[in-house]
Amino acid sequence: MSTTGPAAVHVPVLLERVTELLAPACAADGAVLVDATLGLAGHSLALLAAHPGLRLIGLDRDPEARAEAARRIEGAGFADRATLVPAVFDELPEVLDRLGVPQVQAILFDLGVSSLQLDRPDRGFSYSADAPLDMRMDPTAARTAADVVNTYSSRDLARVLRVYGEERFASRIAAAIERERARQPLTSTARLAELVRDAIPAATRRTGGHPAKRTFQALRIEVNDELGALSRALPAAIDALALGGRMAVITFHSLEDRIVKQTLVAAATDRTPPDMPVPLPEHGPVLRLLTRGGEAPSETETAVNPRAASARIRAAERIRRAA
Repeated sequence: MSTTGPAAVHVPVLLERVTELLAPACAADGAVLVDATLGLAGHSLALLAAHPGLRLIGLDRDPEARAEAARRIEGAGFADRATLVPAVFDELPEVLDRLGVPQVQAILFDLGVSSLQLDRPDRGFSYSADAPLDMRMDPTAARTAADVVNTYSSRDLARVLRVYGEERFASRIAAAIERERARQPLTSTARLAELVRDAIPAATRRTGGHPAKRTFQALRIEVNDELGALSRALPAAIDALALGGRMAVITFHSLEDRIVKQTLVAAATDRTPPDMPVPLPEHGPVLRLLTRGGEAPSETETAVNPRAASARIRAAERIRRAA
């Protein structure tokens, strides 16, 4: 998601590209934008400012993010055009049904950890400061990162690290965690980062950034069921789009991007059975892809906002209602 700099300036990732891609769908009076990962509302504020007839439905499970987004939206004078909802993005169909909104014109997903979460050490998302091992995007959720590292079997821990962190030393790290928790429960981000560093061979530690980066990513994804929620949310979002409606998705690692790519490409593919002589309209694509693969930020943007470096954006337009 976006980032905050030293002076708490909000820098939404790929802002110009998002506003460009979604503009045709947001321009009509009464158009509805769903920001499925509201965060600090940077993208939404820009779109509300650019399109005076646009209405916003903002979803976020994090009460701190919603409160800050509400302050920013009110300060910009857009409160009367915004509805903020405490929800995870895979709850989109229920949210729209509750609000009596059958279709929307634009949907944005800005995935990953938000600025507010990453820049607040006490939330436990970062390996750069000592804090309780938490990592919950919804602070009221039951399972924390400490629960995962202290209760999962070594085998299950290794699976989480290997699958969600793409960590090649997953088994070594899981074994180190198992040894440590046998002495005392693991509750500290600093202690976990130290364990991970010590479990990875010294030669490997010298390249590729902080050695705990992949482990923290994996735990965060597991704690918040991020990939499961994304797999459920994308088809529901496509269904919610009106004809001509557009969806943009910003991802920050290959696991997210793979799910987004597969879902959008499948919906943009003709499904006429191969034995049919001509394409059948009812099996035609429901989406038109608007981006060529996952587009990366410019070098200029990543120089200003280093956290944008791994971002990729994919977008599509609804061209047919499903049969």
